[in-house]
Amino acid sequence: MSDDRIDTALMIEAVRAGMAAIRAQTGSGVDYKSDRSPVTEADKAAERAIVAVIQGGGCTLPIVAEEAFSDGDVPAVGRRFLLVDPLDGTMSYIAGTPDYTVNVAVIEDGAPVFGCVGVPETGTIYQGGAGTPAMVERDGTPTPLACRKAGTTLDVVASRNHLDDATRDYIGRLDVAERKSVGSSLKFCLLAEAEADLYPRFGRTMQWDTAAGDAVLRAAGGLTITVDGTPLAYGRTHAPGEDVFGNPHFIALGDRALLDRPGIVPQPAERQ
Repeated sequence: MSDDRIDTALMIEAVRAGMAAIRAQTGSGVDYKSDRSPVTEADKAAERAIVAVIQGGGCTLPIVAEEAFSDGDVPAVGRRFLLVDPLDGTMSYIAGTPDYTVNVAVIEDGAPVFGCVGVPETGTIYQGGAGTPAMVERDGTPTPLACRKAGTTLDVVASRNHLDDATRDYIGRLDVAERKSVGSSLKFCLLAEAEADLYPRFGRTMQWDTAAGDAVLRAAGGLTITVDGTPLAYGRTHAPGEDVFGNPHFIALGDRALLDRPGIVPQPAERQ
C-alpha cells in the first residue's frame, strides 16, 4: 500500500481472516494481562492472522495491535498508522454471547479515515471512512448505512460488561426512551445503522477499541466527541505506560445536531 492510498480491500480481507481464525478455535482458555483484562487464544490467533494479511499485502504502515502492545511491542507511529483489535468484546466471547467483533482502522492525522468491523458469529461486515461510503454486508449483500435524526427522546446504547457509575449518571440526566446494553464496537455500528442515537463512555478504553467503529460511524454521518465537545482524536498520547494509546472519555452521536442539545456535552462541573 502506498503512502497516498488506503487499500480498503486489504483491510477487509484482514478482518475476514481474523474472523476465520476466531471461528477455528475449539477452546476458550482464559489468561489475564497486566491490566487484568482477559485474553484468549482466539484473540492471539486472530491478531496473527490479521497482521499476516496486512503485511503480506504489502502494507508498510505501522500496526498498533492490542495483543502485541500488551506484550510490549509499541511501534513508533507517524501521521498514518493502523489500529487493530483482533477480538473486541473478549468477555462476550468467553460468555458465549455473539456481540464481539474484529476491528481494523486506518488513522491519518489523528482521525480514523477507514474502519472495518467484522462480527464472527454472523459474518456481518461493517465498513466506511473518509471518502468511503458506510456500508454493512450481510450474506454477501451490501447495504448503505446512514445515521438517523434524533427525536425528542433518545435511544442510548451502553457497554454490556463495563457500564460505570459516571456513564450511568450521565444517561440518567438525559431524556431516554430505551437503553440498550451491547458489547464491543457494535455500539458504534448500531448508531451507524440508525438503531440508536447516543453511545456515552466515561470509563477506560483504548484507541483500538473505538477507531474502526468510529470510522464507520463518521462515514454514516455521526461523530464521536470528547466531553469538551471536540472530535475524538487518535495517536500517541502523553499518558505514561499502558495508556499511551488510551482514549479520554467520549460520547458517540448518530445525529451531529445533538451537539447543540442541552445536556449532551457535559457542563464542566459534570465532567469526570
